[in-house]
This record gives sequence, C-alpha cells and structure tokens, in this order.
Amino acid sequence: MNFSFSDKYDFLPRFYKLALTNIVCSIVVPLSGLIDLAFLGHLPDIRYLAGVSLATIIFSYLYKVLNFLRSSSNGMTAQAVGADNQESILLVLLRNGLIAFGIGTLILILQYPLQQLGFTFLVGATQVKDAGLDYFQARIWGAPAVLLNFVLVGWFFGREMNGFVVLLSVIESLTNVVLDYLFIIRWGWGSTGAGLTTAMSQYLALLVGLVIVCFHIDWSLISTVSQKVLDWSAIKAIFKLNGNMLIKSLAVISTFSIFTELSSAMGTDTLAQNSVLIQAAFFNMFIVQGVGYAIQSLTGNFKGQGASDQLKPLITIGMITSIFLSVPVAILYIIFPENIFGLLTNHTEITENIVNYLFWLLPCQGFCAISLILEGYFIGLTEGEILRNSAVVSLGLGFVPIAIAAWYFHSNHLLWLAFVLSQIVSVIVFGVRLVEDFGNDSASPTSVGN
Repeated sequence: MNFSFSDKYDFLPRFYKLALTNIVCSIVVPLSGLIDLAFLGHLPDIRYLAGVSLATIIFSYLYKVLNFLRSSSNGMTAQAVGADNQESILLVLLRNGLIAFGIGTLILILQYPLQQLGFTFLVGATQVKDAGLDYFQARIWGAPAVLLNFVLVGWFFGREMNGFVVLLSVIESLTNVVLDYLFIIRWGWGSTGAGLTTAMSQYLALLVGLVIVCFHIDWSLISTVSQKVLDWSAIKAIFKLNGNMLIKSLAVISTFSIFTELSSAMGTDTLAQNSVLIQAAFFNMFIVQGVGYAIQSLTGNFKGQGASDQLKPLITIGMITSIFLSVPVAILYIIFPENIFGLLTNHTEITENIVNYLFWLLPCQGFCAISLILEGYFIGLTEGEILRNSAVVSLGLGFVPIAIAAWYFHSNHLLWLAFVLSQIVSVIVFGVRLVEDFGNDSASPTSVGN
C-alpha cells in the first residue's frame, strides 16, 4: 500500500510538541547537577567536588541502574494508551509503583552495607572519600522518592502529559538551587549539604506528582483494578521486561562508573577534569534524550494502535533531529572552552588541561545521539532483549578492551577512545536489529516489535 508524505509524517506536530517539552524537562535535570558542580567547584577545597563525583558512582548503580522503571512505565503506558485500555494504564502505574516503593525501602534498610561495599572499591585520597561518604549518607534517604518519581515521570510521558513532567522538574531543580545556596554557600555544609539538597528536592517533587495523579485517574476503576494488581502472569511479564532493562542499565552504568574509577586512579586532577567534561556531555545527552522520550511515547502508541507503517518515518525524523541538536552543542564546547567550563570551576589547573580532551566530545555526542534514539524506539516497543544485548556487547567489546589499555598506559586519551567505541558498538547492534525489523517492507502492522 502506498502512502503520501502527509500520511506517513502526519505525526510531526505531535512529535515536535512532545520532543520540545521532553527536552525542556530533560535539560532541567542536568542543569541542577551542573549548578551543584558549580557551587562545589568554587569552594576553596576541591576535595568536595572530587568526593561527590566519586560517591556519584554508587548512586549511578542505585538510581541510574533502576531508571528502567521510568522507561518501562513509559513504554507500557504508551501502548495501553494506543490501545485505549484505561484499566491497563492504571495498572502500569500501580504495579510499577509497588515495585519502586519496595526497592526504595530495601535500599534504605541496606544503606550501611551498600555504603561499605561501594566505598571499599572506590579509589581516591582519604579526604576525597570522606567528602564522598558525607554526600552518600545524606542523599541516600531520598531513595524511595527517586524510584517513585521514575514511575510517575514514565507514566506521565506515556500519557503524553509532558507539561506535568516539566512542572515537576522545575520544582525539583529550583528547590535544589535554593537549598544548594543555603546549605553549601551560606551554611558551609559542603558535600553533606549537596546530598541533603538532592534528597529533599526529590521528596517535594514526589508530593506534587502524587497530587497531580489524584486528579488524573478514573477513581471508578480503582475497585476493579485493585483486584488485578497482583495478577501473577502480568507481574511475571513486567519482571521479564524490567529484568532485561536492569541488565542493560547495569552495563551502561558500569561503563560510566569504570570510566570515573579509572579517571580517579589517574589522579584527582584527571578525575575533576573528566567529571567536568562528562557533565558537559551529559547536558547534551539529556537534550537528545528528550527526543528519545518522544520516540518512546510515539513508538509505544503506534504499536498499541497497530500502526507499524509510522515507525520507519518516526525513526528517520528522530535521527535527523538528534544529530541537529547534538553536534552543534559539541562544537560550541570546542570553540568556547574557557567561557563554558570557567562557569563550572575556577581552578585553572583543571580548565587549562580540559582543552587537550575537548575533541572527544564531538564523536562521543554524535554516536550517543544516534544510540539514544534507537534505544527510545526499542523501549517504546518494550523489546527488552535487544536493549540488554546492545548494552552488554558495547561494554564487553567496545569499552573494556581499550579501557584496560588506558589503565595500563595511564592514558586519558585512550580512556575517552574506549568511551566513544562503546557508543559506536551500541549503534551497530541496534542498527543490525533495525535492518532486520524493516528488511521486509511487507511486514504486517503487528509484526514489528513482537
């Protein structure tokens, strides 16, 4: 069957509306992180900046690994919305919310052994580790709020209620900035203040999010849905999807964590330099991730409707948009390094040496942009296996071999090469699967992603 341009791309206004709101709320999150970094980076003692960077490795495993709760909530909710199944929409929220609350409570119970285990394997000077420990002990109390917010945000994204996600992000970030100023600058609490700020802002966002949910659910369905929440077959399917995405998250975060750990092993200055650079890269990645979230929502929605003819045009538009947004930002970093990185720290020994590694941001952000779009597509299809495989292969074949060489030769350039290669391998694995999916132009609407 032939379709006109308008038939294939009639989703464009909807896509760019979703992408724009997603980008706004995606930018707000790293902006607050950059502000944290800026507050700590302007303290007389650099150990607070380095310590928080070190402790963030642990929170990467605790929170970013569990970020699959947001992605799976988004994909499943979008499919339920596409199928116009109101009960399923509510069940996604309740089931994933219970899982998030259970995991968050378990983290609080196990916080001491998690702290001991995490800091045992972290390499850093004693004062740096002490600063990181203070940050950990303060921030850990926000665990239940963080995980429940993952579910709420994913659920809002899946229902295309993006304005509320922007609202929650703005509330959390503004609270973060105000408390950062009070706790770090005015009261001198250092890394402890940074941790408390993050935890408190997360609970405030959760409270506002729950209030919003109360006004946007069909309360007449509660009695019926409550009897189905603990349906074993449905829970088993959720755990299978989330299990694959958990492995994927572990592999991705392991890449970032090994990168940070090897940076620390090369010295405090290298750790600080790479921390500033990776934060800048994260800012750009979060912009593209906003487009990826739009891809997740629309892919899931199209799958729920059985409209697979829309998927290929959606991927095409997503790729073009992500490259257009990603590459120019990387170029700005390279052209104006002193202006940009001088905002993050006034330690000249850090900013002067950053220039030597700036060119890595261009391939890093370019391939990462493509990978994030493809990741969003497969999340929307709730295809957990390909997400798992891509992350594991990129870690094992793309990153680890060169990272070992970087450690052996004590080379930060090799470390950045390893990171870029991990993104390239991820794109290749996704691309092979994408070619298989779209290789047969006569594929039925339900055959893609099943």
